[in-house]
Amino acid sequence: MIRDYPQAERPRERLVSDGPDSLSNHELLAILLRTGSKEESVIQLSNRLLHHFEGLRLLQEASVEEITSIKGIGQAKAVQIMAAIELGRRIGKLQYEDRYVIRSPEDGAKYVMEDMRFLTQEHFVCLYLNTKNQVIHRQTIFIGSLNASIVHPREVYKEAFRRSAASIICIHNHPSGDPAPSREDIEVTKRLVECGRIIGIELLDHLIIGEHKYVSLKEKGYV
Repeated sequence: MIRDYPQAERPRERLVSDGPDSLSNHELLAILLRTGSKEESVIQLSNRLLHHFEGLRLLQEASVEEITSIKGIGQAKAVQIMAAIELGRRIGKLQYEDRYVIRSPEDGAKYVMEDMRFLTQEHFVCLYLNTKNQVIHRQTIFIGSLNASIVHPREVYKEAFRRSAASIICIHNHPSGDPAPSREDIEVTKRLVECGRIIGIELLDHLIIGEHKYVSLKEKGYV
């Protein structure tokens, strides 16, 4: 049974501690199936399921009837497997064309203006772009007054590595509505530019959002 495994070796616990990439196919299936039977653990059931379908390639095309023909797998478990496979299939079909393309500082400002111009605190946000300048991820890195000692390049570029980003655009808002850059804004920008140059992920711009106004530090010559 799964409870006979040391807790640190159980699939669910390992996914939390080490991430989904660390798990094998049968361990991921075990998380979906959740339980085995009196005769076998969920790990053994997952192994038998994969063996029956000779891996994921045939399993992804299997019907409910084919999956439930496996002893220990009822309709509920079969439906969970099929739903997970269909989600993966739909994610795989997502088109890059649906992603927002940033070709200019104005494009970047438009992308966030309505979300950020009313914020009552400063939010430091990063847009992660692919080689076509399409936004592949957006993340708020820090909330509060911008400070070079707090907005650490490690936090900015860590996500870039995770997303295999080619470049980054940093954005933060000024709740006062005036987007004029402060000394801290410029210092943070220079630090990020230098780090990006070293690791090979370009900082394309740092935008400051005000009330229906923005300032591009690239246009100001700081990037």
